Formats: sequence, structure tokens, C-alpha cells
Amino acid sequence: MLADGEPNIDRERLVRRHNPARTVSNLQSPMQVGNGRFAFGADISGLQTFVPFATMSEWGWKNDQLPAGSSLVDYHGQDLETHGRKVNYDIPAPRTPVSQWLISNPNRMNLGRIGLRFGDRVVLESDLDSATQHLDLWTGTIHSSLRWDGHDISIETCVHPEQDAIAIQIESLLVARGQLSVFIDFPFSNGESKFSAPYAGIWDQPESHSTTVEESQSTRARLRHVVDDTSYDVVLRWSQKGHVKHLTDHRYVLELSELSSSFLKLSATFEPEIEILDASVIAKASAASWPTFWRSGGAIDLSESSDPRWFELERRIVLAQYIMAVNAAGDCPPQESGLVNLGWYGKFHMEMNWWHSGYLALFNRWSLLSRSLNIYHRFLPKAVQRASSQGYKGARWPKMTDPEGKMAPGEINALLIWQQPHPLAFAELDYRAHPTRQTLKKWQPVVRATADFMASYAAWNKETRVYDLGPPLHVVSENTDPRVTYNSSFELEYWRFGLAVAMKWWDRLGLEPEKSWFTVLNHLAPLPTQDGVYVLWPGVQEMWTKYNWEHPALAGMYGWLPGSKKLDLAMMRATSDKIWNTWRFDNCWGWDFGLLSVNAARLKECDRAIDFLLDENMPFDDVGLAPGGSKVPFPYLPSLGAFLFAVAFMAGGWDGCPNRSTPGFPIHGWKVRSEGFSKAF
Repeated sequence: MLADGEPNIDRERLVRRHNPARTVSNLQSPMQVGNGRFAFGADISGLQTFVPFATMSEWGWKNDQLPAGSSLVDYHGQDLETHGRKVNYDIPAPRTPVSQWLISNPNRMNLGRIGLRFGDRVVLESDLDSATQHLDLWTGTIHSSLRWDGHDISIETCVHPEQDAIAIQIESLLVARGQLSVFIDFPFSNGESKFSAPYAGIWDQPESHSTTVEESQSTRARLRHVVDDTSYDVVLRWSQKGHVKHLTDHRYVLELSELSSSFLKLSATFEPEIEILDASVIAKASAASWPTFWRSGGAIDLSESSDPRWFELERRIVLAQYIMAVNAAGDCPPQESGLVNLGWYGKFHMEMNWWHSGYLALFNRWSLLSRSLNIYHRFLPKAVQRASSQGYKGARWPKMTDPEGKMAPGEINALLIWQQPHPLAFAELDYRAHPTRQTLKKWQPVVRATADFMASYAAWNKETRVYDLGPPLHVVSENTDPRVTYNSSFELEYWRFGLAVAMKWWDRLGLEPEKSWFTVLNHLAPLPTQDGVYVLWPGVQEMWTKYNWEHPALAGMYGWLPGSKKLDLAMMRATSDKIWNTWRFDNCWGWDFGLLSVNAARLKECDRAIDFLLDENMPFDDVGLAPGGSKVPFPYLPSLGAFLFAVAFMAGGWDGCPNRSTPGFPIHGWKVRSEGFSKAF
């Protein structure tokens, strides 16, 4: 928070001092431009000339052909014993081929590759005389300068803020000589690979798909790409007369017939039902949109800090915002690799929605967050159907899913539950930002259905006279036997938080809460403990040597969550100390460090909170992409979302935080100028 009379942060200066620059391509990490729903990954040329990075969208999905002789009705899931009755779960059936088809379909596509064409010459990046490149974060534009064969080439690349359209502006004498133009190429795709990284698409099966020129004029052409039963069009528009020529397989090149100019401006629009804009219009829209983004919401200036790590922390804060705005600000939650490459067939995980989107509430960027929050209203009918089919009330939210809300079969997918309270947490943040009856009514059906399921899922234990969660149950860390795991600490605490939000919601509406919510909330099983600390589940053996890896969810009980009345703070501090001293942080996931940071901050361990944000096990590369750990390909967007959530938490504060500016940052060594943040719960 800025002191009284202190000038506002110079946001343009703040942002631009972290513009990334390169002199060679990074073969696994593209420099990107995009709008949250659509993104284009570039190599050192500003295009995809030398490295086949992806062009991806949130709408670019396809279904493979069903296995021969198979039908969707062949899949029946598996029944598991659940508190005295059989419950059918979406668990794979290895002997049923359509089971794997349901996991891998629909799958996301790489929509195409666009690059420079050097006449009839085959040019590699190593053939360039020189190359420099920088990303202007303030305008969302990549500026690339190449020198080849004694000639300079300048390329500017950007994406329209609302349309799935790329602008490419090239300047070189080679254009006027007919020795430099642009190609577009299309790959095949299918669901055979769970991960496709660093490059997405299959380039060696040209016979498996088709590309045709549907329309050709002197300054524009429409190409249609067909993969199985899916097709989409790409419209190219360029600045001087020419035509699109088929080169080989699925590669087409722009051949100019008018060679009077050294400038070539080209746009590629992947939403051809809309107006086809020229490159100049797209560039102007990008240059106007990104400053609006940067001037909105929260901002942090660390430049007056004496701690030498200030620049790296500030760099990460700025770049993470850009990466998330490019990859993870659409109408659906993003896949965990965003729009960079393919992970989990391109599907998204609803438990990760918190780490992908929760930070936006604290940054006060509701215009972006509101795009995807409607997912709970859209998925509600299928979630209600899922719960009902299992004998529960309310709505059971999916884990691994697609834009239609279909659950992908999987044991973890079927038995994970920590995504269930998420809509209640989002609703509460929405009400804190917009405390109106309209907000209450908007969320009412989702709050009702979510709380009904949570109360219905909890099972009464006649012997202990408490409500149990599970078994079967997969905990946050996904590294225990779900058939014996029950009453896991984080899930119990999140259940309490969620049901308390639902009770408060009904009170705000002037309604009587459901009796089951109150009953379960007040009789949930106690948090399991051993030797003065909280543990994963009751009776766990070798907790701190066998299970001290993967997600340290125990830290989330007091940090991300505010802690219920059932939480003993002295025991929580002892638990956090145990985590900090024994956890194998080299075997964690990227979002774990944001989780640990907010836990430390809420415990007033501010120096430790900073250490977690800059932990060596969560490096950010030069453009701001970060890994998820050793188990998933690079990059991993929950790392960035959790990082930004922690930063906003530390800057904006939380309910009951110390009464000082930026209460999560250390006092010594850090001069933090912040503005525009909301307080966390």
C-alpha cells in the first residue's frame, strides 16, 4: 500500500524494465503473444521459422475415431465399496478400448505453424549472421531483428486482444527482391500421447489429414484444415498482391507478385467468421489493450529495496502476470501447460482452477476472472447428474475435464475431492469484491448444489459419532492408497471452510440454511494428529519419511485457508516447522512453493515466505515460464498462479493480518510500494 501523498507507481517503467530479450531460440521455451484464449509461440525469428512451437486456442479440440467395434455405451466405470454401498466411479477399464478413448478425447490441437520463407533456400538458425529479440510487455509485441546473407530483417509479432488473429509485420529489402516471404504449415494430431512437449502436433503423417485452399484472392486466402471429423479455417490477409501456393504436404507459401515494397504486413485469423482485420489494425489493438491491462489491478514496485533479490522477485511478478494473461484468461480454465504445448491431452483440471485463477481476485482483475468463473454454472447440470448417479445430493464437480464438463476416467480423477469446495471459495471472493444481492443470487444455485454434495458425501460413523470423508479418497498429494485413506487433514479443513461459507451465504440471503450443512459442519471428524503435529490421515505410518514429498497440503490449512475454530494454532505452527525442516522440496510441484509462502506469511514468518517465492526448486526462465517439477513437462502454469496468489496475499494482507502495509513482506531489507490489491480471507 502506498503511503499518503506518495505518487502512484510508474507502471510502464515497472513493466518495461523486465522486457525479456534473447539472441538465440530456447528450444523448449517460446516467447509468446496472445490474449488468454489464443496464443502464438515464437522462436528467435518472432515466428515459428526454426522451431515448431505451437499456435493454440481454447476452442481447438478434436475427437479421434472410436476404436473399431467400440461404442461409448461399452464403458461402465467401476463399482467401489463406499460406506456400506457400491458406488460407481469413472475409473478406467483396461479391457474396454473405449475407456482409454474417453481419457484422451477430445484432445487439443496445434492449429498451425507460421514462419519465414527464404525464397528457395533452406535456412537454419545457425545460418543467421546475427539475431536479437525482445518482448515489449507493455504492448504485447515481439520485436525480432535478424541479419542473413548480408541483409537486415525486422519482424514484429502480436495478437489481437479479442480475436484469434496474429499480426506479422516484416521489413527487409529481401521482401522487395522476392527472396523473403511467409509459410504456413499444419500438423496432424491425435490422442495417442498424454503429453506432447516441447512441441505439439504430428508432422510425419501427411496422409492422415487434409489442407485445401477454399478461397484465393490477390490479398487474401482461406485455408481449411481437416483432421478426422474436425475442420477449421485460417484466413491470411497481406498487404500487396500475391497468392498462396502449395509447396509440399500441408505447407503453403505466400508468393508476392507485387515487389515494389520492402514491407510485408500479414494477418492470420483463426476465427474466420468474424471480420478479417489487417495487420496494422491488429497491432494497434494490441498496443492499446496491453497498457490497459497493466494499469488495472494490483502492482508492486520493489526497486527501493536493499535486499539484492528484489530485482529477480519483481521480474517474476511482472513476467508471471504476462504469461498468465496470455495463456490462462479464457472462458475455460487452462490446461496446466497453458497454450504452450500439450499436457494431459490438452484437458484442464478443476482442482487447479484455484491456482490458475484465484490470484486474479486478489489482483482485482475481475474482468479476466469473470470469463472463466461461469464454468461452474455451465458445468452444473452435468455435476448434478454425476452426483445423482452415485447416490449423492447436489453437484459433484469433475477433476480432469473438457469444455463440456465430461469427466475423463481415472482413479485419481474419480476419487479426488479437494476441487469440490472451490466454487464456494470463488463465490466468497466475488462477494467480498461485489457485496450485492445480485452477487448472492448469481452464485446461489452453485453454492446450494456444492454444499449439498459436500454434506451428502460426508458419511456418519456410528462408532466414532463423527462424519468421515472417505474412503475411498485421493488426497491432494495423490500419493496414498485411496482405498484406506480417510479424514485427510486438508480436505477436512476445506470442507469446514466451504460449508461455513454456504451457511453464511444463506444467512446473507435471509434464508434458513439446510440442516445437513449445519449438522455435518459441526460433527466433522477431528483433524488427525501424531506427536503434537497434524498428519495426512489418521494412523498414517512413517508420515515424515515416507510421505514427505509431493504437495505439502498440510501447509494449506493455515495460509491459503484462514483456519477454522477446530485448528490449534500452536500445533499448526509445529506442523509447519516440521514441513519446513523435513519435506523433500526437490520432489514437489511448482504450486507448492506459493502454498508454502502464504503459510509462512500467515504465521508471520515473512523472511521464509520470500525464500519460498525464490526457492531454487522453482526457477523462472528468461521469459517467465516455470517448471512444475520432475513429473511433468515444462512449463507448468499452476507454479505461476500460486506464486502470484502468494505475492498478492503478502502485499494486500488477509483477514486478521498485522496492521501494517504489505504485512506479508519482511520489514528489513524490503521497501515495498504496492497498490490495487484486495485482502484475502
